[in-house]
Amino acid sequence: MPLTALAGTLGRKRAAHLLRRATFGATKAQIDQIAAMTAAEAMEVLFIMEDLAEPGLPIDTQTGEEWITLPTTDANSGEDTLRRYLKSWHFGQLLSLGVADDQAISYATREKITFLLHTIFTTIESKVNNSKSIYYQNALFRQYSFDDVEDTEINFKSLSKKVCVENAMLRYLDGDTNVLGSPNENFGREFLELFSIGRGLEGSLSPLPSPGDYFNYTEQDVQAAALVFSGFNIDTTFTNIDPDTELPRGVVRGGTIASSHDNTTKQFSYRFNDATIAPDPDLLQGGSPTEESALDEIDQLVELIYGVSDEAAKNICRKIYRFYVYYNIDTSIDEDIIANMTATFVNGGYKIQPVLLDLFQSEHFYENGTGTENDSFGGIIKSPLDLVLGTIKNLEVTIPDYETDLENYYAFMDNVQAYMNSQGMVYYEPAEVAGYPAYHQFPIFNRSWISTNYLAERYQFAQQLVDNQNMDEPGGIGLDLVQFIQDRFSTVAADANDLIIELCRYFLPVNDNLTFDASADDSAEITAERLNYFLMAFLYSPQIDADPEGSWTFRWNNMVDEEVVEQQLKNLMNALLQSPEHQLS
Repeated sequence: MPLTALAGTLGRKRAAHLLRRATFGATKAQIDQIAAMTAAEAMEVLFIMEDLAEPGLPIDTQTGEEWITLPTTDANSGEDTLRRYLKSWHFGQLLSLGVADDQAISYATREKITFLLHTIFTTIESKVNNSKSIYYQNALFRQYSFDDVEDTEINFKSLSKKVCVENAMLRYLDGDTNVLGSPNENFGREFLELFSIGRGLEGSLSPLPSPGDYFNYTEQDVQAAALVFSGFNIDTTFTNIDPDTELPRGVVRGGTIASSHDNTTKQFSYRFNDATIAPDPDLLQGGSPTEESALDEIDQLVELIYGVSDEAAKNICRKIYRFYVYYNIDTSIDEDIIANMTATFVNGGYKIQPVLLDLFQSEHFYENGTGTENDSFGGIIKSPLDLVLGTIKNLEVTIPDYETDLENYYAFMDNVQAYMNSQGMVYYEPAEVAGYPAYHQFPIFNRSWISTNYLAERYQFAQQLVDNQNMDEPGGIGLDLVQFIQDRFSTVAADANDLIIELCRYFLPVNDNLTFDASADDSAEITAERLNYFLMAFLYSPQIDADPEGSWTFRWNNMVDEEVVEQQLKNLMNALLQSPEHQLS
């Protein structure tokens, strides 16, 4: 059954929460737009299903042309550079750069789902070592992101089948070395443990029932799955096109006859009701395996995994919940919220979008964390990707134009990547095969983003951004803070207290009942002590003001001592962006 729907208009706090979670941050105008809507109305903005723009291809500065569909030659940049360009191009997609205003939120929503799929079907780009393979994998994820369409074959199960034979995954998990007589179990193991059925709810599991038995699957199942996946190789020409997606995929070794595919009957364990997978005789050629018969076995395997129980569907819904709602799933949440999400997932034909539509309209998504005793609302530590891109989006930082200033655009995004690297996230380069620890590592999950060093780097990013410390460098990241306040907060800017409260409402996740009066802040979500800290940081100036608040009002209204005005705003924004609250989503 669907989750309990939220009633009424969202308001700014909930709208900002929705856009932080569903996209990579939002402008003030976007928050205000969604704030006036009900949750159901907001879904019409987040999920535009017709004529949503598609990204153009990334461009190589050496040739001035795309290199994805064209052959790469000595005239192109080196592969390391092309991979860097690809990531920089993708940051632009995540930020909806160049997308019409009426589509920008939906475009970013789709890109966040694309990133979610990357966190599930993890790939390390340096091992793949091919920008075209990474591009096409990303395109595959995007194609399956908005899946609430009439085509029943556009769903997560179908995507799982496609991932098994796409070039980046074949290289990453050694599927290209999995051949008849010498099976490589890497992909079979990870497909069961990470990409589909999993081991169950972490923290609630008893000791393993026996060696090699992992609650939902066994070593026997890993071995059988490896045989199913055998016989595929990378297509370095990218000419073997999947008829459903029209994207390149791997090829079977041997050509017409899949000579490296294990054509025997695969026996699974009692965890799969002792099921077998056998080649379809109608798809064989003279009794020998073909590409069609090998792909059919993969189809049988995925159907078996999702058909034996709801455990695979639950595992995927837990990943969705941790990504969008909160990392901690106890048995109560599992038996209630996850069970409802799973029912929507299964009954909706294993499509992700109906699950998100239900989730994003639910009381649980918005109200689960209200009050001071529940940390779920505004309680996810932002990933470096969310922090850096979200802050750039919130502050409407000017980004060099991709069409007219490509070299500076790439230099800007190199700086974005450098900030993320220093905070512990190398994009598309997770440190382990299971992906970025924040999305899977029990029990710390997103807390892995924070260490003494990483926190210092987060604060340094804020300071360098606000203080324009690298603006003289190519692609320097900075902003005109005075102009930003004039353009977006002019109605409250003259009053120091009002300005602080208004900025908190847009930049910090928890912001109800704010007051500077410590005797009246019992219901405030940010203490009066914290607000007064922001006020002290804001009103500090190189000269001694007998009436700091009055002096600020005079300076702002008359725009005198402009350097002091700018410095005071920098002091305030630095205090806000370096606060613990701003590290949370």
